[in-house]
Amino acid sequence: MTVLEFDGIPFDPMGSAVAAAAPTDAADNGEHPSAVQSSDTVALRSENSGGASDPDPSAEPAATVTKGGPQYPDGSPSGERQGGDQVAPSSGNGSIAAGGALAAASPRVGAARVGHPLSEIRSGVVTAHRAALSAQLALQRAVWQRTLRAATGTGQPVAAVGEQTAGNGPGFGGGNVAAAEMECAAAESAFKPLARTRLRQLDRAALLRLADGDVAGVFGSRHQRFGVTSVARLAAAGPLVLTDVTTIELRGGVGKGRVVAHFDGDPRAAAVQAAEVFALFTGMQLCLSGSTLDTAQLSGSVAGSAATVELIVTDIDLVPRPHVSATAHFPGAQGQVQVAVTIAEPAGTGVGPGEAAPSLLLNEFHMAHLARGDQSIAMGPEFAGYTGVRATRLPTGGLLLVDRVIEFDGARGRLDGATYTTEYDSPADSWYYGDTANESMPHFVYMETSLQAALLMGYYAGPTLTQPGVTLSLRNLGGTATVLRQIDLRDKTIEQSSRLLSTTILPGSSLQTFDYTLSVDGEPFYTGETMFGYFSDEALANQTGLDAGRAAPTWLDEHADARIRTIDVAARRADPAAELCARHTLALIDHIDVVDGGGKYQAGYLHSLRAIDPSDWYFDRHFHLDPVIPGSLGVESVIHAVQEWMLDAGFADSLADPVFRIPADLPFSWRYRGQFLPTDGTVELDAHIKEIRRGPHGVTVIVDGSLWKPGLRIYELTDLAVELVEREDRR
Repeated sequence: MTVLEFDGIPFDPMGSAVAAAAPTDAADNGEHPSAVQSSDTVALRSENSGGASDPDPSAEPAATVTKGGPQYPDGSPSGERQGGDQVAPSSGNGSIAAGGALAAASPRVGAARVGHPLSEIRSGVVTAHRAALSAQLALQRAVWQRTLRAATGTGQPVAAVGEQTAGNGPGFGGGNVAAAEMECAAAESAFKPLARTRLRQLDRAALLRLADGDVAGVFGSRHQRFGVTSVARLAAAGPLVLTDVTTIELRGGVGKGRVVAHFDGDPRAAAVQAAEVFALFTGMQLCLSGSTLDTAQLSGSVAGSAATVELIVTDIDLVPRPHVSATAHFPGAQGQVQVAVTIAEPAGTGVGPGEAAPSLLLNEFHMAHLARGDQSIAMGPEFAGYTGVRATRLPTGGLLLVDRVIEFDGARGRLDGATYTTEYDSPADSWYYGDTANESMPHFVYMETSLQAALLMGYYAGPTLTQPGVTLSLRNLGGTATVLRQIDLRDKTIEQSSRLLSTTILPGSSLQTFDYTLSVDGEPFYTGETMFGYFSDEALANQTGLDAGRAAPTWLDEHADARIRTIDVAARRADPAAELCARHTLALIDHIDVVDGGGKYQAGYLHSLRAIDPSDWYFDRHFHLDPVIPGSLGVESVIHAVQEWMLDAGFADSLADPVFRIPADLPFSWRYRGQFLPTDGTVELDAHIKEIRRGPHGVTVIVDGSLWKPGLRIYELTDLAVELVEREDRR
C-alpha cells in the first residue's frame, strides 16, 4: 500500500483511509504552494499489505565486502512495491469534495487500514470488468493474427518480399533491420520508424504490389496493425513510372533517408513515387487508419534525359500530419525537384484520441503532438487551450520514450483511479545504446519510459482542467523502482501496466501517485511507484529545495582538508579506444574529485561540478517551451561517476570481458524538489560509497547521492547501484 504525505499529513491514495484530514486552513497559511517548498512535504513510502512477498534484498552473494555504514536495508519500508498486488484501486479518498477539500476519510485502527465494504465491491467489479475486456481484446487479436498467416501452412505471419520472419521482435519488427544499419546507432534526433523491415531493394513486381496497396505483403506483417484499415498505395495519382528501387536507406543522404530508383517516364512523377516508397517503408500510414498518400508539394524541373532518381529526404515528421519532404536529383540531367508527400486521413474523419486508429486510444501520432504539437489532437478538444503555450507535455526527439496506449479503463474527469497499458518500442539502433557505457539500456531510459507512461494518462484524466486559466508545469517528485531481472532490451517492445492511484487538487498545484510494472513477452522486469506534481508559476518560483531553503553544503565543503585526487573523465572519453565509457549525448560529467575512505560511510566519496550550457541538447527536448534538465539524466550522471570510479579502482582488472549493468532486486529511491534551468550555471553532484558487494562474477557498488543547483540541494538518491561483471549472452 502506498501512503502519500503532503505537508506532513499522511493519506492513503488507494482511497480507504487516512490518518488525519488535511487542516482546513492549509490553503490560507501560505505554506501549501507545492511539494517543492520543503524537504519533507511530499514523500512516498510503502507498508506491507499482503500479496506476494518481494525478493529479500538482504540476501547477499558470496564474499560480500562492506565498507562502513549499514548493510543494504532488509525489509525497509521506504518505497518497496508490493509484489503481486494487481487489484484495481478503489475510489474514495482520492476524490475531491466541494470547495477543494479532501473527501472525508474512513477511520483507521492503529496502523491497519480498515476496508470499506463499498470499496471492496467496487474493486471486485473493476477487476472483473478489466478481465472481460482483456479477454475480448485477446480474442480479437487472435482472429486478426489468423488472417495474417501464410497460405503455406507454416504458421508464421505473412512474409514480405525477402522478409525473414524468424527472430522478429514483438510489435515493431525487431531482428528485421539490415545488419549494416544495426551496427551504427541512430542520432538522437533521428526519426523513429513506426514499422521496420530488412528489405532495402524492390523489383518491379514488388512495386506493382505496392501500387495495389499490398504494403504488408511487400514490407512485412509489421506494416499492418490490428484495427488499422490500410488503403495507402503507391502511384495512386497516375501511372507507375518506377521500374525498380536499388537502394532504400533509412538514414542515408543527410541522415534522414535516401532512395535510389530507376524509372521510365516523367521525372517529377518518379520523384513523387520515390517519396511515397520511403513513406510506406517507414510505416507512417499506420498513424491514421484509412489514410492515403497525398502530394503536398511538387516544384522544380529537369532538363535532359534521365533514367535514375536519387531522393534525399530533408524532413520527416508526424506533426502536423505524417509527411516526407525531399529533394530529387537526376544523374545525367540538369535540375532537381522538391517534393513533399503527406499521410492524409479520410475526409471528414477525426484524428483525436481513439479516432486516428480505432484500435488504440493514442498512438505515435498523438505522442508527437503532445510533445510539441496540437494538444487538442493529442488529448482531445478540452486541451486546445494548451497548444502553443507552456503546459504539460511529453519530451520530444530521442527523449520521447512512449509510443502507444493500448488499454485504458479510466475517463476524462475521473481523477481517483485508473489502470492502463502502454507500449514502447526500443530498436537496437536507438541512440542511447550507442552512447551508454552499459551493456544494454542505460538506467535513465528505464526511468524515463516508465515515468512518461505513468504521467501520460494521469494528464489525460484532466487534473489541469480543474484550474482553468492557471499555467501548470509538470514535475516528477520522487519514487522507488526495482529491476526484477536483467534483460537485453534491444529490439524489444516494452509493455507497461500502470495505475493512477490518486489525484489531490490544491490551490495552484495538484499531486498524482502511480505504480507501474514493465514487461517483455509477458514477463515483468521492472517495477516502481512514483509521484508527480502540477505546479503554478508562483509555486515554482518559490522552491526551497530538499532542505527547506537552508544551506546544505556538500561533504567536501565540510571537509576542506580532505585529500583529493581527480579522475579525468573527459580525457578518457577523448580516447576512441577507451571502453566502458559514456559518450556523445551521454557525456554528462568531465571529471570526478575522489576522497578515498571519505564520505558519510567512510568508504569513498565522489564529487563533480559541471557548467550548464544553455544550448545543451536536452533543453530542446525536455520540455517544449519549458526547458529543464531531465531528472533521470541527473541520476545518470551520478551513475557515470560511480562507473568511472569503479574502473579507476581496478574492479575490471580481473574480468576478461567486463560490462556495466543495473543490478536486480535492489530497490532504488529518488526525491526531486526543484529543477535545473538553462540559466542555473552549474550542476554539482556527490556520491557516498555505501556498500561494495563482491560476487563470483563481479562487483556491485551501492551509493547515496545528491545534486545541487547553486545554493540549493534539489535531488536526493538512495541506494543507487551499479554492477560490473563478466559479459554473458542474455539476448
